[in-house]
Amino acid sequence: MSARRDTFRRLAVVAAQLAVPMFGAAQQGGRGLGPAQSARGTAAIDVTGTWVSVVTEEWVSRMVTPKKGYVRGGGIHVTPEGMKLVNAWDPARDEAAGEQCKGYGAVGVTRLPGRVRLSWQDETTLKAEFEAGNQVRLFHFGAAPAAGAPSWQGQSVAQWERAVAAAGQREGNLKVTTTNLRAQYARKNGLPVSASAKLTEYLHTLQAPTGDTWLSWIGELEEPLYYLEPYHYSWQFKKLPANSPWTPEPCSAR
Repeated sequence: MSARRDTFRRLAVVAAQLAVPMFGAAQQGGRGLGPAQSARGTAAIDVTGTWVSVVTEEWVSRMVTPKKGYVRGGGIHVTPEGMKLVNAWDPARDEAAGEQCKGYGAVGVTRLPGRVRLSWQDETTLKAEFEAGNQVRLFHFGAAPAAGAPSWQGQSVAQWERAVAAAGQREGNLKVTTTNLRAQYARKNGLPVSASAKLTEYLHTLQAPTGDTWLSWIGELEEPLYYLEPYHYSWQFKKLPANSPWTPEPCSAR
């Protein structure tokens, strides 16, 4: 079992055993919770702010676009059908089809270097903006809007999972489940993700002894069409001071 897969499974087990889905209970005014509160008001952790990716693993395939046919590293095991698509990758064809953002969808955008800005769009919607590809993801708490056409970022439903903690402390995770994805790339070099894929993510913050705040963005991609087993990843982000530079970049197929 890879270290990345083990990290994901340990976090998932802890979340299932210790966590309480805060938003649904608060909306119902559950016993001891008082009046119904919003997802923002019941946040288990504070993930808002501007964060910068710290690339300490898979440097070659994250800082530059991997070469055609490269799928090694990261615990990725591709089916023969998936390898056919990897070997058929053609960035010029993607550009001609207006699909330069194919590597910037929900599955691939978090692995790209750059900054991400998390903020509340409203009391039940958390917005994630990425410099890479100038992409925006919306995390809906409670009942999500009706799903439209598949898109690069898909339809994301979020919930707080709070561990038992002392009064006043924020501990837990943000869990995000994403479906309704448009076919895209997990890596910019054509590693395929089909429209039937499901992405489950956990966001967790921690305070370093130096005083820095870190965000772990851990994911599991279930893609039975092109992957022999679920693909797991874990990316690290460091919180930046308020009013840090923000320079979105357009999508690039290359």
